[in-house]
Amino acid sequence: MEYRIDLPLTKEYAEKLRIGDKVIFTGTIFTARDAAHKRMDESLDKDGTLPFDIKGNIIYYMGPSPARPGRVIGSAGPTTASRMDKYTPRLLDLGMAGMIGKGKRTPEVLDAVVRNKAVYFAAIGGAGALLSKCIKSSEVIAYDDLGTEAVRKLYVEDFPCIVVADTAGGNLYDR
Repeated sequence: MEYRIDLPLTKEYAEKLRIGDKVIFTGTIFTARDAAHKRMDESLDKDGTLPFDIKGNIIYYMGPSPARPGRVIGSAGPTTASRMDKYTPRLLDLGMAGMIGKGKRTPEVLDAVVRNKAVYFAAIGGAGALLSKCIKSSEVIAYDDLGTEAVRKLYVEDFPCIVVADTAGGNLYDR
């Protein structure tokens, strides 16, 4: 099936999605990679805070290349999700609605996806230049010193993904 979803992603809507479904997002998503996840985890340990409200939001595992003149952002393809697996169950337990990346996830992450009625989406690797055209605004909101790994707030229109792990325990990579 194909779904057009205006973000945020609600748990009720997440429960309708199944592996293999095509999803087209419009709305706000956040980016964070390895270094940002480590800092967010340290911040949660220290004072229980994150640089943005994780509840109901989606993190895109992406670090863009520099923007060309006249563009909002450079190439914006997904990075390998497993590098964030150490931190993901905690973020899902805090209310994160989903993640966009590429590649397999650990059993702990997949269990947390089901437990929290969340979804793991895949974006097409190698298509970063095309995906960047769906990004209409990009703002660094935390950890600017991390450069491309800083946390960004993106506004996307017609951003394509595929459901690879769903609330019912389906896993497209196991198919």
